[in-house]
Amino acid sequence: MSRSIRPDAVLVQAVIAGALSFAHLHDLAEAAGQSGWKAWAYPVSVDLLLVAAWRRLRTARRDRSAWTWFVIALTASLGANIATAGLLDLTHVPAWLRILVAGWPALAFLGGTLLVHSPADPPAPAQPVEEPAAPEVEMHRTDEPAPDPDPTVPELAPAPPQPVPGAPVVPAALLDHARKIADAHRASTGTPMPADALSARLQLPVPMADAIAAELQLT
Repeated sequence: MSRSIRPDAVLVQAVIAGALSFAHLHDLAEAAGQSGWKAWAYPVSVDLLLVAAWRRLRTARRDRSAWTWFVIALTASLGANIATAGLLDLTHVPAWLRILVAGWPALAFLGGTLLVHSPADPPAPAQPVEEPAAPEVEMHRTDEPAPDPDPTVPELAPAPPQPVPGAPVVPAALLDHARKIADAHRASTGTPMPADALSARLQLPVPMADAIAAELQLT
């Protein structure tokens, strides 16, 4: 479906202003001695410089050269409109205006070249995003660390277990025999030999069996 074209007041005004300014520039250039196609080229040159300066200002608003060439092109366009309004005798154009019109192509070319090849404003550097700092957590130890051992003090070997007072003295030979029986039981079953089983195996009185179990650390 084709879209309907609606008239725009601003667009109509732009067409009228462009056509009148174009005609005024042509008449002024022709009165200044530029005849034929040369008189028609002057309005195009002025309008192109005006458009180039305006486009430059859209990307670099703080560019002084763009503002300078925009004012120059606008002055040339407005000057032609005012001059052809009856304030200037087009049959007797002054010499300075003839010189200005003759030198306009070189001036317009210089302005267009500078506008095209001038560097644009550098983009603003991106601000670094500050990451929120992690909250500091104060750690408190509930246990006191063990003091470091003094290297100058020699480590003492653990003291051998002291015999329980009142317990019978177990002969070394009997203790070795009982240890062999307990080790054989551990090797065959994988569990320590109970004290009552060792007592029944050796057929010893209860105090002597308890003393041997204590020595062998049996339960």
